[in-house]
Amino acid sequence: MSSPDLTTVLASRAIERTVAERRAEYVQEIQRVLEATYRVIERTGDLDPSLRDILKESKLSTQGFYRYFQSKDELLLLLLDDGRRQLVGYLEHRMARARTSEGRVRAWVEGVLAQASSAEAAARTRPFVAQEDRLATAFPEEHQASVDALVDLLRADVPDRRDAEAIYHVAFGALHVALRRGAPHTTADTERPVGFCLQGIGGKS
Repeated sequence: MSSPDLTTVLASRAIERTVAERRAEYVQEIQRVLEATYRVIERTGDLDPSLRDILKESKLSTQGFYRYFQSKDELLLLLLDDGRRQLVGYLEHRMARARTSEGRVRAWVEGVLAQASSAEAAARTRPFVAQEDRLATAFPEEHQASVDALVDLLRADVPDRRDAEAIYHVAFGALHVALRRGAPHTTADTERPVGFCLQGIGGKS
């Protein structure tokens, strides 16, 4: 079998280089739209910002937006995924400092609820509270993958997945209430769901 001629090799390299450059450009543009959407939500308090406001903030045309996203819901799904990925990293860091299983579960629950005690974190988390059910219906597989990433952090210390999922629902239910209420989340607000979760798996608060 003869080797490809030099023209073919150079052409393939040029195509690969162009594709790589275009991919990097798209990633940067999508990140720019993402950050612009965060800014619109934080500035206006509108949990379902209009596409017009997003385009104005990101300085992107309607045609440019639909080059990257099939719909505004897909952008909101990206916000949900981005927020959850950041939360996973934050929870991993907190849990790594704990020395016991109970300590790691406590760190996980406290870390989730800490999203309501920081004004900046709350501003970025609140949209997911408002849109989560709609996004779960529109994008069930992607939404479940996001939930699984958080639940899986508990599995080493909570072997029964049903127990880990119950802790997830308790913690995020409390978070949803705190974010909708809009009042600062206190230590007392955190201790009740933490204690409930620890007692549920046989630990002590």
